[in-house]
Amino acid sequence: MNVLVTGGAGYIGSVMTERLIAQGHRAVVFDSLELGHRQAVDPAAIFVEGFIQDKEKLIETFRAYEVEVVIHMAAYALVGESVKNPQKYFSNNFVGGLNLLDAMNEAGVKKIVFSSTCATYGMPEKMPITEDTPQLPVNPYGESKLAFERALKWYDEAYGIRYAAMRYFNAAGASERFGEDHAPESHIIPNVLRVALGQASHVNIFGEDYPTPDGTCIRDYVHVIDLAEAHLLAMKVIEAKSRIYNLGYSSGYSVAEVVEMARQVTGRRIPTECAPRRAGDPPILIANSDKATLDLGWMPQHSELDHIIESAWKWHLSHPHGYGS
Repeated sequence: MNVLVTGGAGYIGSVMTERLIAQGHRAVVFDSLELGHRQAVDPAAIFVEGFIQDKEKLIETFRAYEVEVVIHMAAYALVGESVKNPQKYFSNNFVGGLNLLDAMNEAGVKKIVFSSTCATYGMPEKMPITEDTPQLPVNPYGESKLAFERALKWYDEAYGIRYAAMRYFNAAGASERFGEDHAPESHIIPNVLRVALGQASHVNIFGEDYPTPDGTCIRDYVHVIDLAEAHLLAMKVIEAKSRIYNLGYSSGYSVAEVVEMARQVTGRRIPTECAPRRAGDPPILIANSDKATLDLGWMPQHSELDHIIESAWKWHLSHPHGYGS
């Protein structure tokens, strides 16, 4: 199948592209390189540099490579930045997404797998979170993703564009070749590993007084390879009807547990310092992913926290300065 991956030079997109090629698909990466890295694009993929706001270039790419399905991973994803600059997030994540859908419709591409987020749920009271949990985002990032999910529903009804909205929980880990290189870095595992590498003096713990067993936030960390495999499965089932799935392991680890596991995996000191809570951080976010298991036959293979951290550690050891090494 000919698959276009928007944001394919980014963290999850690079692993997604790698897995597509391994499964025998032809992968076309469409990325502006504003946040992605050219070195993160699998050499076996076709690379097109462009912004999702460029409708004509998208249509030209769809037709040139006979694209059959889009995996849409191009987005801004910093919660704090979204609060300070909501225009940037709605312009790219929502308006840019609409432009992508319009280009698909004009070019006759009728399937899309969308990289959504658990941030669309906001701060739900009940755990684990199911797909029918009310979506009440508490920041512009989550709101922009939810807005695009809602647009997908209407584009399906009006134009027959089938979709799968994949609501990620906390993506983590790495493949042997591709890993996490953000600037700035907001995710706990790469920040912990920066301390283990001697690139930072300590890792900040944003709040130690949450209503959890050790006082730190609990999150459902899901390996990036397992995320990619879920997308491969979703591509096969959206021909008949559109779908929505949570992607997590239905279990969680606290920030303190992540730090301690990183100490065990790396064998290095990782000092911590308590910092103020970040606005909008729920105490616990855990997915109920039964629907993905039942519908897709999704069977994650990398769910153990030590495996997740070890895979990330190996990548960071081989890329101590990210793709700039």
